[in-house]
Amino acid sequence: MHLRFPSRACLPTLLLSLISVPAFGQSVAAVDPAPDAPAKAEAKSFEIKPDLNDPTVVRAQQNVDRVRGLVQTGVLPTNDLGKAMDDLNDALDSSILRYAAFNQDLLPEQADQVVGVAQRIYLRRQARSNQIRQLAANGVLSRAEAEMAGTDVLGAKLQLDLAIERAGLVKDMARLRASVESENEAEAHPEWNGKLYTRYDGKGAFDRSDFDKVSAAFLAAFGHAIPVSADGQTAVHRAMGFNHTGRVDVALNPDQREGVWLLSYLQRNHIPYFAFKAAIAHKATGAHIHLGPGSTKLSATSKTCCATSGY
Repeated sequence: MHLRFPSRACLPTLLLSLISVPAFGQSVAAVDPAPDAPAKAEAKSFEIKPDLNDPTVVRAQQNVDRVRGLVQTGVLPTNDLGKAMDDLNDALDSSILRYAAFNQDLLPEQADQVVGVAQRIYLRRQARSNQIRQLAANGVLSRAEAEMAGTDVLGAKLQLDLAIERAGLVKDMARLRASVESENEAEAHPEWNGKLYTRYDGKGAFDRSDFDKVSAAFLAAFGHAIPVSADGQTAVHRAMGFNHTGRVDVALNPDQREGVWLLSYLQRNHIPYFAFKAAIAHKATGAHIHLGPGSTKLSATSKTCCATSGY
């Protein structure tokens, strides 16, 4: 799977849950886990670890050791050690972001971690900028230093926006893959019909006019567009050997209110569907409703062709 950072123009609006972030001058326990946390660390083996051998991290650690010694001898004030610790934490977090930027197969959990790391950097730089701006206002630091700190905040905010958008893309891709896996298993196990999925053949055909009617009825019933997760053929379907042309996947659990309504509408209008309450591979992200007959297998040559249009 090849993922790239998209342009900033289509950044989605997402809500971030607040995380505990040290104030300016305080350190983040980013290197060593707590002594009583081996089980927790094992459970989170997917987490990306900071690169302690990264040159920026090494230099920042050396600077912390140097400044700590000077603070202990009274040559430098205590605040200088806090600044050095902030720089070290920035370096540790940045090493995680660099790893993620070159990893084309991030897990959804790792993508969430990257968002948290980017948010830590943003909030840390924001706090630092506020302090520097106050010192500049009091004449302790120059206006240029305050402006530079403000530029760092803007860069961190852009980095956070990109992390948020990439996390959304990674999760969308994971959901789509789980949906395709569900449909693959359904085709291979018709005896699971009524247990792990529900199949309704209806009139046996499905086209764009059918979907337009479904979409309009859903909008009228719920006041928002039907949540389509895959319209026609996608790169994921093609890579996994399925022809999804002319089919539509809807990101609704058939047990939720909107899903129940949709299945009832499809049956009243004799539109075929497959309804998956959860991915057969035990992944809840596989819950969806497939509009149209089942996907067919692609030939070996079709897998290597370019994507076709949905209809």
